[in-house]
Amino acid sequence: MCDETTCGTQQKRKPIAVPDEKRRRFVQGLASLPLAAVLADPALVQAAAHKTIATTISAGAGGATGFLAVPEKTPAPAVLLIHEWWGLNDQIKAVANDLAQAGFLAFAIDMFNGSVATTREQAMAQIRALGNAAGTKAVAGAVEWLRSHEKGNGKVGTVGWCFGGGWSLNASLATPVDATVIYYGSVTKNANQLKPLRGPVLGHFGTLDKRINAEMVGGFEGAMREAGKSDLTVHWYTADHAFANPSGARYDQDDAELAWTRTLAFLHQHLNR
Repeated sequence: MCDETTCGTQQKRKPIAVPDEKRRRFVQGLASLPLAAVLADPALVQAAAHKTIATTISAGAGGATGFLAVPEKTPAPAVLLIHEWWGLNDQIKAVANDLAQAGFLAFAIDMFNGSVATTREQAMAQIRALGNAAGTKAVAGAVEWLRSHEKGNGKVGTVGWCFGGGWSLNASLATPVDATVIYYGSVTKNANQLKPLRGPVLGHFGTLDKRINAEMVGGFEGAMREAGKSDLTVHWYTADHAFANPSGARYDQDDAELAWTRTLAFLHQHLNR
């Protein structure tokens, strides 16, 4: 079952075949692999996650913790990643590492202070324990921290999945960002709430999703128009909620790869100019 904040039940999937030599070179940091191949293999996910750096943002800048991935060439545009309701697991850290390999300074924020759920009940408890004010302060502080980071170029984007998809939008409303990416997150906002939005928005949604559905997204599109926000791109996939999560039963590799390609192009377009 899926709803506006949840991502279904986690399920192990068969890894995508990767030759042993490529696996060894990736683990050693000597080669890159497609994100889909990394995320489908627990050992490669762990190796990618270990390349990120545990980071704490001071209370004066929002008081957030998370993991930072730094690209080879800096200064670089920055991206704030916001995890699903499970918490900041190795999967999201691996995505941060992939963004760094693509040339971005990537910070995967921890919204739940180190807690990572393994059941729906634990995940929902994490969401309920997070106050809106505290969450907003954390994401806004992380954006501003990235904007002034010594290895950044002053541009910041946000990317989030499910629970994090909604918070990707919330972060962009709390403080100006240069690009916002939403993966099947709640977008129930009215025109007045959307007025603070400054940068372009990219949304990925599944036609089989019963909650984050055409009615909700259509309402969001209408509210954006009413608010005078014309820079919105929405992509629909013949897929269900959480189609980009390779640890879940609804994972769709082809759609996940296409969505990620579009996400990278969108971020490069708006953060590198």
